[in-house]
Amino acid sequence: MSGNRTFTMIKPEAVAKGYAGKILDHIITGGFKVIAMKFTHLTLQEAKDFYAIHKERPFYGELTEYMSESPIVVIALEKDNAVADFRTLVGATDPNEANEGTIRKRFAESKAKNAVHGSDSDENAAGEIKFHFGDNEIFA
Repeated sequence: MSGNRTFTMIKPEAVAKGYAGKILDHIITGGFKVIAMKFTHLTLQEAKDFYAIHKERPFYGELTEYMSESPIVVIALEKDNAVADFRTLVGATDPNEANEGTIRKRFAESKAKNAVHGSDSDENAAGEIKFHFGDNEIFA
């Protein structure tokens, strides 16, 4: 059975360009309920911990530096079939390949600076939510 929670973060360049509100509106219009949200700034170590799954990949250092360069917005979401439905709403990693109307088609700069992160599984969503939010910060 698919879970009903997923996690997203609005990445540094999208926050810096003032897209956070428009992206959040897109998410809510897409049928998702916000159950936790905060504006934060990851330290380099927090970014390394969050992206530890990619530690052996060649882009790891660049990714963690980028994700810790300026503030982000982290959001826990709820909806039936949350992970799959959110990945559809977000669109392909490369905005040039993303469908019209998706978040990345509208707001991403490039494959590397693609506006938002979206969990890729129910298990990762649960871990990502737990990484960013305490139980007292989630309002379901």
